[in-house]
Amino acid sequence: MEFKVKNNKKEQKLEETVQSALMQIKEKNYDAELLARGIPKEKIRHYGFAFEGKNVLIGS
Repeated sequence: MEFKVKNNKKEQKLEETVQSALMQIKEKNYDAELLARGIPKEKIRHYGFAFEGKNVLIGS
């Protein structure tokens, strides 16, 4: 999971913030330890949470 607050200078929509969060999960290899412990890749879920004030968007 990655949580991000929308940056108005970089992102127009919350969807862009969600994509940025998901990209960070992949780039920083968040699931490496789970894979090393033998958890199959298909059982690992990636979620990006984007916030703008009281608005929240969750993507996977």
